[in-house]
Amino acid sequence: MGEETETKPIRIVLVDDHPLFRQGLRRVLDATPDCRVVGEIADGESAAERILELSPDVVVMDINLPGMNGLQVTRGITSKKTNIRFIILTAFHNADQVFHAIRAGASAYFPKDVDPQQLVEAIREVHRGNYVVNGEVMTEQRLAAWLLQQLKERDVYGGFEEDLFVPLSPREMEILVLITKGYSNKEIAYRLGISRQTVKNHMTSILRKLQVNDRTQAAVYALRHGWIRLQDIEEE
Repeated sequence: MGEETETKPIRIVLVDDHPLFRQGLRRVLDATPDCRVVGEIADGESAAERILELSPDVVVMDINLPGMNGLQVTRGITSKKTNIRFIILTAFHNADQVFHAIRAGASAYFPKDVDPQQLVEAIREVHRGNYVVNGEVMTEQRLAAWLLQQLKERDVYGGFEEDLFVPLSPREMEILVLITKGYSNKEIAYRLGISRQTVKNHMTSILRKLQVNDRTQAAVYALRHGWIRLQDIEEE
């Protein structure tokens, strides 16, 4: 069983409106034994539908597309709680776009002149559940810390328009902020004057409502959706 899992190729969809770029990338991936391209898409609106139909493991997507842009497509699909991972490519690389791509749900971000082997390695990393930001491979916990630091440095916060409704209660949000800052259940209980069991009960509710598996995923979810305010991060 283990050997079958290891040899199963990573199913990849390419989204880019330049046929020559797609063809070049496909040649690289077709020559990689553990990768298999299962679809090519040329525009954002088609991508929003066909990616779900093709159900790949990884999507390599240009940020600038006709119709919907790559971030809109990424955000729309990741909001549906699929296991599809996204790598965003762009011709115009800058720090703001990296931040917004990760906030939108991307697992990695590269300029389009990325070395092909580096991109292949990134595909493998995101397929394993990791993230690649500015060339650094990150776990989900490391990504949460990076997002928190980005919010502090930018002195901004705010969610996307569709995220104005937060499904958590005020107490659950209070606990989620403390989780994001790295507090343990014991520390949260002490700080809020409640029992550890009460904290655990709230945690169970938070994970259920956000449809995530653990506290780190909950923190990343909140940071990506702009639910954590700058004053929440800074106040002690």
